[in-house]
Amino acid sequence: MSHPRHFLNLRDAGGDAIAAMLNDAIGRKSARKALPKGEPDADHPLSGRVLGMVFEKSSTRTRVSFDIAMRQLGGGTLVLDAASSQLGRGETIADTARVLSRMVDAIMLRTDDHAKIEEMAQHASVPVINGLTDRSHPCQIVADLLTVIEHGKPLPGLEVAWFGDGNNVLHSILEAAALMKFNVRVATPKGYEPEPEFVEMARASGSIVTLTQDAAAAAQGADVIVTDTWISMGQAHAEEKLTAMAPYQVNDALMGRAKPDAIFLHCLPAHVGDEVTQSVFEGPQSVAFDEAENRIHAQKAVLRWCFGQL
Repeated sequence: MSHPRHFLNLRDAGGDAIAAMLNDAIGRKSARKALPKGEPDADHPLSGRVLGMVFEKSSTRTRVSFDIAMRQLGGGTLVLDAASSQLGRGETIADTARVLSRMVDAIMLRTDDHAKIEEMAQHASVPVINGLTDRSHPCQIVADLLTVIEHGKPLPGLEVAWFGDGNNVLHSILEAAALMKFNVRVATPKGYEPEPEFVEMARASGSIVTLTQDAAAAAQGADVIVTDTWISMGQAHAEEKLTAMAPYQVNDALMGRAKPDAIFLHCLPAHVGDEVTQSVFEGPQSVAFDEAENRIHAQKAVLRWCFGQL
């Protein structure tokens, strides 16, 4: 029996597969422009398939986008969370993986510790998809890359500038840089840098990764400006961290240093007034809501790859 195709990190698929996912997402999105959101694509490629969605962290975009993605691919979903399933009462991840593998065709897990999704994948006999962990957020970055391409920016040689916390989203951006050959400037306060493994991976592939505490320098001439909430889900409201992050707020002055046609990305939810100002978030360069919508189309492509259709 062949091993299932898990999607825990972007590297699990590789650059060629990510490119195929992006092409598939672009084509499918275009083909269904006139259709209601819940109407399946013409070819129903996942007809009869069921995705089990396990949430140990709250969610809006991940939950809705995977549900709609499966509907548009002709399949179905079911939702479990820790509070209303045996996971919350101590059943092991290994046993949960083995049970769900006999009842659904794929599993999406949104959780805290990345080790949990690795354990799920180890024991599952169906594809396991990372809906978010504290280490990476690969599905979000497929949507981000789709958004960048839609706004006329080829990926090779792209200059992406990140501001704020060196978190899971940044880790996946660095992984994407390694696979899709673009460069990343990382502006973070001292002590909040990304994990070195992801920086080294991107640099080893030939990408230029600049680590700096100078936000203005990072923004200069950038094609894409990206930030995320400073206080991640589940973290205590840390005044010390907010103070450290303040110089990395994306505001009009910072956007003014980027290229005139630069776009602003934010994976949401946004804390307007903290990591981004109202004028940037609602401004003409912000594509955050295109990015959010593209989670559906990215998820569809990830699912099709996991099922061996791409």
